[in-house]
Amino acid sequence: MPSVEVLLTRLDPGVPVPSYARPGDAGADLVTTSDVTIAPGERATVGTGVAIALPGGYAAFVHPRSGLAARVGLSVVNTPGTIDSGYRGEIRICLINHDLREPVELRRGDRVAQLVVQRVEHAVFREVDELDDSPRGSGGYGSTGGHAVLTGSRTAVEE
Repeated sequence: MPSVEVLLTRLDPGVPVPSYARPGDAGADLVTTSDVTIAPGERATVGTGVAIALPGGYAAFVHPRSGLAARVGLSVVNTPGTIDSGYRGEIRICLINHDLREPVELRRGDRVAQLVVQRVEHAVFREVDELDDSPRGSGGYGSTGGHAVLTGSRTAVEE
């Protein structure tokens, strides 16, 4: 797997630097620097104790951890959170508890999200009078189907 050097400053020496749980993983785990309880439906912003300097042409994206999302409903509000190459502050994560009944208890050092570093292109936008046609055209949300509720069809169980 190709790699890129990302400079990192540990703002909180008591927490680990981001690391990959297994070889080949796309996301490096980020931890929280604080104990926090997030009530059902509520949000909390937590620090990770690290700041990074990405090279030009790269961005980092903060994604939820799938196990926490599935087991307790914890997610990242602005998924994925974007970290631009010019940002030098602490990586902070706005978490949300999607569970309707149970609070989420986080402790300092808990892995709460993952950081994916990717090469990005800088687009040059050119205005034109009309766009060329495509098979999809202007079909938006749900236009490709794939689920009964999107196509308006009903199953035998619903009838």
